[in-house]
Amino acid sequence: MLTERAAALDAADPLAHVRARFLLPEGVVYLDGNSLGALPSAVPAAVEDAVHRQWGTDLIRSWNGNGWWEAPARTGDAVGRLIGAAPGQVVAGDSTSVQLFNTLLAAARMRPGRRLLLTDPDHFPTDQYIADSVGRLLGLEVRRVPAREAASVLAAEAGQVAVAAYAPVDYRTGELHDMAALTAAAHTAGALTHWDLCHAAGAMPVELDSMEADFAVGCGYKYLSGGPGAPAFAYVARRHQADFDHPLTGWHGHAEPFAMSGTYTPAADIARARVSTPPLLSLLALEAALTAFDGVEMTAVREKSLSLTGFFQECAGTLLDGLGFTLATPRDPARRGSQVALRHPEAYPLVAALTARGVIGDMRAPDLLRFGFNALYVTHGDVLRAVRELRAVVTGGEHLAPAFRTRPTVT
Repeated sequence: MLTERAAALDAADPLAHVRARFLLPEGVVYLDGNSLGALPSAVPAAVEDAVHRQWGTDLIRSWNGNGWWEAPARTGDAVGRLIGAAPGQVVAGDSTSVQLFNTLLAAARMRPGRRLLLTDPDHFPTDQYIADSVGRLLGLEVRRVPAREAASVLAAEAGQVAVAAYAPVDYRTGELHDMAALTAAAHTAGALTHWDLCHAAGAMPVELDSMEADFAVGCGYKYLSGGPGAPAFAYVARRHQADFDHPLTGWHGHAEPFAMSGTYTPAADIARARVSTPPLLSLLALEAALTAFDGVEMTAVREKSLSLTGFFQECAGTLLDGLGFTLATPRDPARRGSQVALRHPEAYPLVAALTARGVIGDMRAPDLLRFGFNALYVTHGDVLRAVRELRAVVTGGEHLAPAFRTRPTVT
């Protein structure tokens, strides 16, 4: 029955043709795109051209002749289309940590006199570390409040909260939170919102402009498939750009960068969110990777994502019943991002043994097996194979082998 359902779902998939836009290893089911996206077929040629022609032949002339200078804004606008941001509000080029620090501190500065910065105790560690750093620098109390409780705290502390910094998707469990509702609650309290879109951009519709979001950041290497270490992006709502006073005032954000002034004058628009020379090869790779979304609507991506994750849950419920797994991701589609997490006390060796069978996911301590579903290239057939292979690993005791129980640095 599951085999027939997988075949029928894939036959009716309106995004099936997009899979050909990726270079996927033969025989591998790749369910770790929530950590590192698969390689888009447009990227190798773009990088080769950037290295051999643009850098190798045109050299420094490429800043003008090949549009290197405009690449952060050009790529930012391409990302903006996927996250509901009109042109001129997104810039790409620095790491996620740099973008987080720059925008979060700038947001807090825009609410002087307020003493609280709210963030999620389940936020990705870097988000929490940077929130603490911003708190120390500005003398703010950083209060860790779960996303589901944030609205009530905002109401109770109205007038005291400067920024509410959250992610729409829990990076561990895949639980989805209501961005629009939390943004509205923050604005009612006079606070600003800061969103980490690392697990949402490219995986689901994000309507930043329509919900009147304030600031957002996201990486380029997960669902956007920009490659390892791909540049991150920052969204600064147009209404905030004139007041965007950030701490890392590099020369690329200057109103006249080549005037070489010793005094910083910020650019008048989103360009002021730029810091310094971006990693051009990586940035051009990300720009090429984003062409995989050409002609693709994010509503279609979301529809297929929910089909894939729902089918995974169905397969797991049927094939893994009684084998020690529990579901960590909500069954309600409205509360689910584009990944499914299972709990099992042997999470790491199970993932390692599964990888040896050609099904790649990952784990997060202490007991989560994570499976990410990029709707552009994952099929329902992939889903069924993944669960079947996981069942075989458990029932055969393959994860008990010593080779799968020694953890490397990266898990």
